[in-house]
Amino acid sequence: MNPKETMLLARKKKTVIPACNIPYIPMVKPIAQAFFDENSVVMIQVARVEWEKMSAGSLEAVAEEYTKYAKPDHTLLHLDHVPVIDEDFLQVDYMAILKRAIAAGYQSAMIDASRLDLAGNIEKTKEAAALVHAAGLPLEAELGSVMGHESGQMPPYEEIFKSKQGFTDVGQAREFVQKSGCDWLSVAAGSIHGAVAEGLKDRKKPEARLDIEHLAALEQATGIPLVLHGGSGMNVAYIRQGVKNGIAKVNVGTELRQTYEQAFAKRQDVEEARQAVYEKTREIITDFFGIKDSRTLLFG
Repeated sequence: MNPKETMLLARKKKTVIPACNIPYIPMVKPIAQAFFDENSVVMIQVARVEWEKMSAGSLEAVAEEYTKYAKPDHTLLHLDHVPVIDEDFLQVDYMAILKRAIAAGYQSAMIDASRLDLAGNIEKTKEAAALVHAAGLPLEAELGSVMGHESGQMPPYEEIFKSKQGFTDVGQAREFVQKSGCDWLSVAAGSIHGAVAEGLKDRKKPEARLDIEHLAALEQATGIPLVLHGGSGMNVAYIRQGVKNGIAKVNVGTELRQTYEQAFAKRQDVEEARQAVYEKTREIITDFFGIKDSRTLLFG
């Protein structure tokens, strides 16, 4: 599969590509198998925070595991969140990480310069797009602020939603897409990340929702596939409305990570934890997203 074509088809046909994060390397196998068994399409992905602060090891380690269990008609390998400024507000050598991902065989990548101002985000994204496009790969970018990864206490969810704190500005989104060269765009319209701080990461996420009117305006302004980060635990009705309004990719991290952690904690048995992730992934495909047989819908 070609990831750029797949995303365009998902947007056109009003379906979604779940993107499942890998904070623990053994999770690759059950996720890939679940999507194969349900005849659906997935992006398997890892973010920098997952090898820096969790147990993913490295982007190369995830890629190596992926090659063992990839299902070429059902799975894609994506590099999630490569920040320019990370969750601790430290500068990151993002171009070096993107080069490593290209060498390791990733099929698409994401740069996150959303902690910069608009001009800085455009500049860094354009630089990353030139590198990634030269390798024949599409680039995801982010505009706005999907909260949850920052160190420290997050404001109450209702306060975030009511004030539209961090929401992607529609006018800025139009300008960003025109100038940055990104292929799809992660936007903020109500979702939140699961916390990564050690004292908070076991907590259940608030049940987030989406401002569908705001999302529809973003789709019209950008004209490209949109991405929803922080999909775990969201009210499913909002997810499905979001897909009708431009969302072509939804990131799923917290729900699968906590499934693995809780199962592994019982007996420190990797295979039992894998089985738990497999069952949870199939449930997410069929009951949450409702995308069984999405492979056939997309490609016939």
